[in-house]
Amino acid sequence: MSLEKRPITADDLYKLELVSDPQISPDGRHIIFGLTRVDRKTEKKFTNLWLVPTDGRRPARQFTYGDHSDTHPRWSPDGRSLAFLSNRKDEKQAQIYIIPIDGGEARPVTKMEGSFAGFVWSPDGTQFATQFRKKDPAAIERDKDEQKKKLGIVSRHITTLDYKFDGGGYTPEEKWHIWTIDAASGAATQLTDGDKFSETQPQWTPDGRSLIFISNRDPQPDLNWDQTELYRIPATGGEMKLISSQEGRKNSHTISPDGSWIAYMGRRRKGHWYQNDCLYIVPIHGGEPRNLSGDTDLHLSIVTLADVGSGTPQTLPTWSKDGRTITIQATEKGNQPLLAFSTDPANPGYQRLIDDPGLVGSFSLDDAQQTIAYLWGDLSAPARVCTRSLADGTSQTLTSFNQELLAELKTGDIEEVWFKSADGTDLHGWIMTPPNFDPSQKHPSILEIHGGPQTQYGRAFFHELHLLAAQGYVVYWSNPRGSQGYGEAFAGAIYNRWGTVDYDDVMAWADYVEKLPYIDTTRMGVTGGSYGGYMTTLIIGKTNRFKAAVAQRVVSNFISFYGSSDMNIGTEYLFGAEKAPWDDLENYWRQSPIATIGNAKTPTLLIHSERDFRCDKEQGEQVFVALKKLGVETELILFPEESHGLSRAGRTDRRIERLNQMIRWFATYL
Repeated sequence: MSLEKRPITADDLYKLELVSDPQISPDGRHIIFGLTRVDRKTEKKFTNLWLVPTDGRRPARQFTYGDHSDTHPRWSPDGRSLAFLSNRKDEKQAQIYIIPIDGGEARPVTKMEGSFAGFVWSPDGTQFATQFRKKDPAAIERDKDEQKKKLGIVSRHITTLDYKFDGGGYTPEEKWHIWTIDAASGAATQLTDGDKFSETQPQWTPDGRSLIFISNRDPQPDLNWDQTELYRIPATGGEMKLISSQEGRKNSHTISPDGSWIAYMGRRRKGHWYQNDCLYIVPIHGGEPRNLSGDTDLHLSIVTLADVGSGTPQTLPTWSKDGRTITIQATEKGNQPLLAFSTDPANPGYQRLIDDPGLVGSFSLDDAQQTIAYLWGDLSAPARVCTRSLADGTSQTLTSFNQELLAELKTGDIEEVWFKSADGTDLHGWIMTPPNFDPSQKHPSILEIHGGPQTQYGRAFFHELHLLAAQGYVVYWSNPRGSQGYGEAFAGAIYNRWGTVDYDDVMAWADYVEKLPYIDTTRMGVTGGSYGGYMTTLIIGKTNRFKAAVAQRVVSNFISFYGSSDMNIGTEYLFGAEKAPWDDLENYWRQSPIATIGNAKTPTLLIHSERDFRCDKEQGEQVFVALKKLGVETELILFPEESHGLSRAGRTDRRIERLNQMIRWFATYL
């Protein structure tokens, strides 16, 4: 007898288990991956490693245990052991550990004070290369003196613009540098140093003799973000040498199996954040680069939004053994396909390896390059670990976390819609109806607007959208111009034109939904965060069609936003202004929602995090004060200690409180 299904709840966030970073063994027989859970009592998140055979004959089994975080698992070249990062000995300090794959205790390799940004095995398996940032001497001294530790930091000495980062806080004075570490003894050798420049993303050449890395050596790297270049340094230390290539941003590089080429992600010109990320290759000693994806109008980075985890950061470009293709993910019309680009100039183009409706997250290939291990998410469920055979194109799903929870839930149906804006532009959206939906009745609705703006809504499981639908709302979301995934011109349409065609697109979407026979036009609500908070604030100053609004982590005033964000001059990069506000005040004000706030009448809840270093809380406070002054119903909810990413990665009880406050507000006015 089947149990009656129930609506999704905010508290279900405690029950979700999220997989990440699937790494297939060199022989293709096993996949190691991370599984993150929440401890409700302590509100802490823990990650352990799990192992699953690729033949699908046995379920996944837990490989590491304990209330700590084991992350970044990487197989040794011979496949006999795994290295990973863990904070099991010190909650605030991760170290590199090695564990035999056939069992045994994990052995700590390092005893370093500072932060690791991943690591890579040397080709012979005897060393690691890592991007490491030492702990500031003042912080070490404080930790050793209980009285100084109790008193805390006396002052912060800031000399560069990259002094804070959302989610990470104020950055140390120490820079990121390249180190090598002996895998047996843990002996660490620092290859680069200095207090002005950082060196990042080290990769071994196939012969193990050199490391290729990224660095911005501009005299003012904090002002000129796009001056990153490729460099080479001997693995034993020595002089670093520039690898010449195209001007502009470079990142995420890998070296061809024969050691003659470097693949990397880059953009055609400086600035202009809406540009497609392109796949380049350049000779390893420098020279004329080739843009392998230049004719495709595809964005080769993954920027699809979700609130229950989307795996780990983008996988590096992956070379085939013969060097003829490079595999990479893309963002495209709500999907994240996996593509293989040809490196042959006589036969350019790409092949779609995985092109199903949904999202390919991080991936890896076995040594024989017959099997791809990858994260796969879609509208029905959070990401799970899958494999794809390159021989016959068949896939299988190897994990079933969250299956029991999802089986309990009754969720609404989702309809995918293509519609047109006022000027005829084709636009893409989705409509979710409530569970037990009755099309003969009139229903209240909530318009959701994504952040970014150069991101996309896609075919991802979104807890918040399901939760709002479970309250009886029709929930609808779309990708207006400014979003990624629909071509570079589409993403760049709002460059230095925020609140123009993007506003028209969002209103066209509301017009479309408003005409549906089951929509109660007197009970329409709107919400969004970050850029979505910008647009929500703009909407309440331009129209009274919505009866309630929830504006989250807003950008309301580009003039005061300038210099207050962790992006700092990113206001010019992202917003598109060619001049600073003191030379272009009217332009900044014209595109600021606070400029039209005097027209607002919509009851509006403001939600902001107190440690939001991306969009400072004063941006939300300005709107709150203005609405109070205008006599508009408004409240302000502030979350202590939380960053800009509260809705995705914040403490779970605070994420639940945020959702409950949204539900309360919409219930009051809709």
